Amino acid sequence: MTPGGSQSPPGVVVVTGVSRYLGAHVAARLADDPRIDRVIGIDQPEPGPDIDVLLDRVERIRVDAGSVGGLLADLDVDTVVHLALVSSPDPQHGGRAAMKEQNVIGTMQLLAACQRAPRLRKIVIRSSTAAYGASFRDPAVFTEETEPREVPRGGFGRDILDIEGYVRGFRRRRGDVTATVLRFAPFIGSTADTTLTRYFAQPVVPTIFGRDARLQFLHFEDALEVLHRSVVEDHSGTFNVAGPGVLALSQAIRRAGRVAVPVLEPGLSGAVALARVMGFGRYGLDQVDLFVHGRVVDISRLEREFAFTPRSTAAAFDDFIRAHHGRAVVTRDQLAAAEQLVLNNIRQVRAAVRERS
Repeated sequence: MTPGGSQSPPGVVVVTGVSRYLGAHVAARLADDPRIDRVIGIDQPEPGPDIDVLLDRVERIRVDAGSVGGLLADLDVDTVVHLALVSSPDPQHGGRAAMKEQNVIGTMQLLAACQRAPRLRKIVIRSSTAAYGASFRDPAVFTEETEPREVPRGGFGRDILDIEGYVRGFRRRRGDVTATVLRFAPFIGSTADTTLTRYFAQPVVPTIFGRDARLQFLHFEDALEVLHRSVVEDHSGTFNVAGPGVLALSQAIRRAGRVAVPVLEPGLSGAVALARVMGFGRYGLDQVDLFVHGRVVDISRLEREFAFTPRSTAAAFDDFIRAHHGRAVVTRDQLAAAEQLVLNNIRQVRAAVRERS
């Protein structure tokens, strides 16, 4: 495929996951493109607050995964954009079991429906750089061909590996369909609201003593651009999608004007618990391992095939910081809790040294 490869414009596009922030914005952007005849958003859950962005531009249908096949055939769908993935378990809505049902089983059922859709000619799949895992054995930079050195500990990373395995099987069965898999780095930016942005929005940020992970981010607007191009252009294959350059975790915390709280790695669960008590969301093993080991991917294939380079990791992070400037204030109780955590970990280090001597 030549850079910026073109095709005849898609007629009917289905976007899954439109009750969520990413799906809603992708569907709305596609609906604004005059080259696309019709955009249909499908999802199982009730519409969330971000659904307002769709207004009347996108047709919305609530349907379960088992009924998608008939929908694709009845509407003569030629393009499917699959964004209905859950990146962290929600204890109030089924936890890890519901997350795997949504991610893995839902994708498997969707691909089975796509396989039976005679007019389908393109499918775009949201994936993640979490597929590479994060461990001390990782290479400095992952390419699309790099195999993970270890199976990811977190559920989301394992789900991504399963999903991509199903996509490979789909490609073998439907060689006539252009299949685009986009391995996104963590989203960040002025409008993104994710586990990662909530982590850096904390006034007190837990880190690992002696570690300084190398991180890459992707601006949310650049994710929209790559998804849009994947629909209106032909780009078959798997692509890393991230902002060029890296930020060390310590650099990111300083840029954000936050207070880092170093803890011993065995005590990270305690730091995570502290973050929960302070009201800053849930952190799973995928996020914990990322903050410990970091992850950097090569994006030269994306730049070559799409003729597009996302804004840098630093620029994306700075946009997030500008949007959140002044929002987080360290209260006296929060600072006391952070100081106590540091003191506890100092005691752990001293105790470990005494045991060795």
